[in-house]
Amino acid sequence: MSKLEKSINRDLILRENLALQRTILANQTTFLSFLRTSMYFLVAGLSIKNLLQVEGSIYYQVLFYSISVAILIFGTVNYLRHKRKIEESKIHVGNYKLEYEKEG
Repeated sequence: MSKLEKSINRDLILRENLALQRTILANQTTFLSFLRTSMYFLVAGLSIKNLLQVEGSIYYQVLFYSISVAILIFGTVNYLRHKRKIEESKIHVGNYKLEYEKEG
């Protein structure tokens, strides 16, 4: 096997590992976005009573709290589901790595 083919395999391993790292960071960023949005609704629920003098403001508070919890749960489930898929996809990088180590 020529040096060019070995460097291509090495480049594939590096490129795929970097792609996995970017995907992991994107997943974490998405989770933090869900967390931030959930906190916005929580703060809105906490402050609605003081900002608006509306009858039944407790209903709005409960609505905002419910939305906040729903977003947090959805974001957590989404994060964990994608994290599992990312872990499963690491196997494919290993195939290139095993081939390279056999030849090297």
